[in-house]
Order: sequence, then structure tokens, then C-alpha cells
Amino acid sequence: MTLTLSPAKPNTGILFQRSDIPESPLIPAHVDSVVDTQRCTVIGKQGSFIGTIEHLCAALKAYEIDNVFVQVSDQELPIGDGSSQVFVDLLDEAGIEVQEVMTPIFKLNRPVHWADGDTYIMALPYEGLRFSYSLHYPNSEVLQNQFHSHLLSVEGFKNEIAPCRTFACYEEVQPLMDLGLIKGGSLENTVVIKDGSVLNKGGVRFDNEMARHKLLDMVGDLSLAGIHINAHILGHRTGHYANIQFAKELCKVLNTEELQCQPT
Repeated sequence: MTLTLSPAKPNTGILFQRSDIPESPLIPAHVDSVVDTQRCTVIGKQGSFIGTIEHLCAALKAYEIDNVFVQVSDQELPIGDGSSQVFVDLLDEAGIEVQEVMTPIFKLNRPVHWADGDTYIMALPYEGLRFSYSLHYPNSEVLQNQFHSHLLSVEGFKNEIAPCRTFACYEEVQPLMDLGLIKGGSLENTVVIKDGSVLNKGGVRFDNEMARHKLLDMVGDLSLAGIHINAHILGHRTGHYANIQFAKELCKVLNTEELQCQPT
């Protein structure tokens, strides 16, 4: 697999393309491009699909990268170790091109929320961009209650969020593995929990690594709203579907209400 990131012209946004498909269309990193959220976030256009974009999008958001052309020679981005670490390393090695264009940051005038049962996500007016996530799996001793809050910054993301891996309960993934639906899943890229214990050698990287990874996913998914806002975003038991629905809600607010904005 080959992954290439190139600077894009100002106001282009983040564009994906399959390099292994002749005349593959450009796919904007936007909620309107999302076609599936079952196990990861998948975008697509005209029969061309790219999955697991959330880990790269989270890193791009943390690094404040607005315009980039992403080409990948597969239907899924590299999974690495199940975190954003591979993309952080790539960005640090390649460097970032600074463009002389102002980017507006919008300020919320009121809370915005989305809920479905005991899953909810909201954005509150706030100076800066903070993400908080609470995780609750009542049937898992390891995952019963975890919480993490993070004020988004490059260094903070690199040290506190990017290394956090995706996770799964053994009882949930084993049937899918037997059916061949998770061909790339292993202890090399997933924290697997069985009978109240973590199976991975070395255990977890943080006591609340799972909540931190869910926060990572939330950063990546919400970046698909395609806007910059100052807000405190809080998620409880959300996954990719809820994140994308809330990103659509943020787009709706931006399009229907007069929000304060400032260039940066």
C-alpha cells in the first residue's frame, strides 16, 4: 500500500483519492461524502471508497492542516498500530507548508446537541477547542467507566492522544473474525479485552487508553464538518455514527445561524 500526502492549494480543503483506480474521483473529507460508519468511517464517490480515515483526519485536525491531497492505493488507510501514531510520525517527518491565507474560526452562540438513547454528544461555547469523552460499557470490568478531557494542541495530541489504540472485546470480535469480516485485526493493531483482562503484551499505554481513543475518533470524525469552531465538545458513549450525525448538526447550525467568527 502507498499513501501520499501533498500540499493542496488554499481553500481546497482535504481531498482523498484512490491511486489504484484509474480516473478515480476526488472525495472531499466532508460529512456529505460519508457512506458507512459501521466499524470505521468510510467516504466514497462514484464507486470509489476509502475507509478508516478518522485516524488521519484527527492528526490533520490537531496539526491545523486545512488543505491537503491524500492519495492511497487501497480501500482503507494504513491501520498502523490502531492509533494515529503512524500519521503523526509522517507529518513530523515531512513538515508542513504554511499558506498565507486566513482561516475563520467560528464561536458558538448557544449549546448544540445530538442524542439517541443513552448516547449523546454536545458542543458548548468555549474559548479554544476542547474535547471530552466518557466511556461506559456496563458488562466489561475494564470498560465500565473511563473519562478523558483534552484541549486540542499539536504537542498535547502527539503525547496524549495519538498513541491510543482502537479496542474491542474478544467476545464481540471473535464471531466477526470467524466470518472473515475483520481480516486485518490482531493484537498488533487492536487492544483486545477478554474476561476482564487486556490480552496485549505490555497492557495499555494509559489507564484510560480506550476513552482517549474514542476521543481521537471523535476529533477525526467531527473534522468532517469542514469548519473550525471554538467549543467544548463532550461525547458520551458515541461511535462513528453518532459523531457523523453531530457533525451534520454543526454544519446545519453554521448554515442557518449567524455565528461570530474571527480570522486566524
